[in-house]
Amino acid sequence: MIKEREMINKTYEIEKMKLTPETGFNLVGIDYFADSGNQLYLIEHFEMYQDALNAKKDRKNQNEYFVLYKDQNNKFFSR
Repeated sequence: MIKEREMINKTYEIEKMKLTPETGFNLVGIDYFADSGNQLYLIEHFEMYQDALNAKKDRKNQNEYFVLYKDQNNKFFSR
């Protein structure tokens, strides 16, 4: 069970990395019914963080969306 959970978390992290833009901010949704490895999908790209955050706040269930971006040190982040 623990190994399976670790695999799921790793797959999820790989998906997040693939959807993280080099510049700007991506609003991403989660499809809990999709196959593992295809649960995340791009909704929209934004140049400004505040615009991406406002788009997330406009969603009915904010917990099913997050913003992906890279920081100034090129590290992956999500909020």
